[in-house]
Amino acid sequence: MKTVRRISLVSLATLALAACSSGSDDGNDVPSSWIRSEYGGSSAGYVDSSDATSTVAKEIDGQASAKDRTSDGDKVFLRYRNDIVAITPYQRGSRIEIDDYRTGYNRWRPHVGSVWPDPDSDAFRGGGPGTGK
Repeated sequence: MKTVRRISLVSLATLALAACSSGSDDGNDVPSSWIRSEYGGSSAGYVDSSDATSTVAKEIDGQASAKDRTSDGDKVFLRYRNDIVAITPYQRGSRIEIDDYRTGYNRWRPHVGSVWPDPDSDAFRGGGPGTGK
């Protein structure tokens, strides 16, 4: 009986640690491996040859919920904990590009600058553990 109880406690402790370590309350990580496997890579980055940007954004967000989402015309931007995923029109489909937050923000500033915090401002607090004040 004591052995069964000990095994049960160890199993519960292991499950509790796994639950605590998976996920974050301030956004998820970009589903990079899923994007790589789902969308064909090319010199243009990852490409969906037929779906509109809004459809692709919904698919990606469905795999891992973005912290925030914004759009500008037919461009869609998903903000994750440390990254930005930009989905832009490409030929008859969409191009998917993943940048770290600072690079993505600077690259897409005209589209996201009025919505998301500037990573170079004093008010910005990063999203990862041990960052910020």
